[in-house]
Amino acid sequence: MIYLKDAETIKEKTACALGLFDGVHRGHQLVIGRACEYKKQGLKPAVFTFETDTVTTKGHDGKIEMILTDKGKQRCFEKLGVEYLFSPRFTDYKDMSCEEFVQKVLKEKLCCERAVCGTDFRFGKGAKGDCETLKQLGERFGIKVDVIRQLCDANGVISSTVIRSAIRCGEIEMANQMLGYTFFIQLPVETGQRIARTLEHPTINQRIPQGQIMPRFGVYCTRVCFDGRWYAGVTNIGIKPTFNAHTSPLAETYIIGYDGDLYGQTVTVYFDKFMRPEKKFESADDLKMQIDRDTAFAHEYFRTHKIHTEVI
Repeated sequence: MIYLKDAETIKEKTACALGLFDGVHRGHQLVIGRACEYKKQGLKPAVFTFETDTVTTKGHDGKIEMILTDKGKQRCFEKLGVEYLFSPRFTDYKDMSCEEFVQKVLKEKLCCERAVCGTDFRFGKGAKGDCETLKQLGERFGIKVDVIRQLCDANGVISSTVIRSAIRCGEIEMANQMLGYTFFIQLPVETGQRIARTLEHPTINQRIPQGQIMPRFGVYCTRVCFDGRWYAGVTNIGIKPTFNAHTSPLAETYIIGYDGDLYGQTVTVYFDKFMRPEKKFESADDLKMQIDRDTAFAHEYFRTHKIHTEVI
C-alpha cells in the first residue's frame, strides 16, 4: 500500500472510499470493499481518511476514543486490498469547503473517478456536506458516487459508537461480532513490578495509552501470537487493586505455557471473552487461587468454543 504525503498526487485513476473508518468494522468493510471491486474496471482502490487522534468532537473531551490506532487501521486497509492511502491530520483540512475538497483532494490529488461513502458521511467546513452534496459536486467534477446503506445485525445498526459502548461495558463478544474480527491491542511490553512472578503466573504488562478505547476493567480470555505461534491467555485490564499499585490502567496478560522474555517487544493481544470484573483480594494467596481458576476457565473456553471472528 502506498502512503501519500501532502505534496504527492496519484497519476492512476482511482475508486476512493471516504470516511473516518475508526474500527474498520463490518459496515466500513462494505464501503472499502465496494471501492476495491472497481479494480476489475481498471480503477485503483484508495482510501481517504483522517488520523483518528486528530479528529475533534463535541463529546469526550473533544477527542474520539480510538478502537484502532492508525497503524491498526492501516493494517486493515492493506488486508482489504487498498492500494493508496491518504490520511492527513483533520486540523489541516477541517476548514476546506465542500467544493474545494471534491476538486482539490478527490479530483486533483487522488485522481478519483468513483467515490464510495456511507449514508452518514459528512465533509467540508462545519461538516456541512453530506452524501447528496457529494453526488451533486461529483457530477460537476466527473466523479460518480456510490452510497452504502448502514449495515444492521441482531443488535441494530453497526456503528463505531455502539462498538465503543460494548467494549467499555465488557460486551466483547458483541463488539467482535460487529467488528467482523477480534478486538485487539498492539502495544509495547513494559517492565512491571514482577508481582505476578511471585504468584507463579508471570505476565506481560502493556500500558493503555490515553486516546485509545479502555475496555471494562476485569479479566478476559485472550489470545496472543508471536514468533509464529498462538498462545491462550488470561488478561486483566485495570490497576492492580490488591497490591494498591496506584498505576495507570494496564493490560496484564498471563500467557499460558510461555515463560520467555518479551520486554520491549510490541505484542498483539486479542480479546475473546469477558470473564469477571476486576476485584481486590484479601491476600496474595486468594489472588493466586483466583488466577488458577481463571486459567482453568480460559483453557476450557478455548477447548470447547470455536472462535468465529477473524483475526486480522
